[in-house]
Amino acid sequence: MSSFMPMFLETLFGFFALFALTKILGKTQISQLTAFDFIASLVLGELVGNALFDPDTGIKDIAFVVVLWGVLLYATEIITQKFKRTRAMLEGSPALVIHKGNLIREVMKKNKLDINQLQHLLRAKNAFSLQEVEYAILETDGSLSVMKKAEFQTPTKQDLKVSPGDAQLAVTLINDGEILEDNLCEQDLSEEWLNKELSRQNFHSVKDVFYAEYIPGKKLFLLPYVNKNSRSGT
Repeated sequence: MSSFMPMFLETLFGFFALFALTKILGKTQISQLTAFDFIASLVLGELVGNALFDPDTGIKDIAFVVVLWGVLLYATEIITQKFKRTRAMLEGSPALVIHKGNLIREVMKKNKLDINQLQHLLRAKNAFSLQEVEYAILETDGSLSVMKKAEFQTPTKQDLKVSPGDAQLAVTLINDGEILEDNLCEQDLSEEWLNKELSRQNFHSVKDVFYAEYIPGKKLFLLPYVNKNSRSGT
């Protein structure tokens, strides 16, 4: 019985250490598992698992492994927050696989996504035919975000006896105080136009805007920087 006690204590310690590490790193390690997070989770589990079943390993060794790996993951999160250009490399970026009802073959090939896998992901979003889909975006965590064509949206335009209009995909123009120039050019918009739109909504600089979303024919949607205290009114 005494031989199981060290393993019991090490397993208990490993459980709470990993739980604490998950809390420190944030919920994204669980709810938004990117390719990097997936690899990190596998390596961390392997390291702790090997430490638990190694008779020469104690709690100090397990603690060292957990802390070291936690520091590496935390450092990576800080890097992606401070240096936005590293996000695409470390976290990946969304990929548009269906655009205006058309499959983008090059994007599917680049992401190793075949038609059967795409249909599976679409069915999970209650889209049982490619004809129903106007836009589909492959997210960094491997999930698929789908915008159906106007006549297939719920409630459908047909049910409401309303003429269906063209579905429009929202485009991010400003993210965390920085202009996404590629998106701006893709929509044939200029920085001069963007600055005028900001002025109309009493924003003096792009740096004052946390997020800007553009949908053709609609008013530019802007969100300022808001901290927790200002939201709660304290």
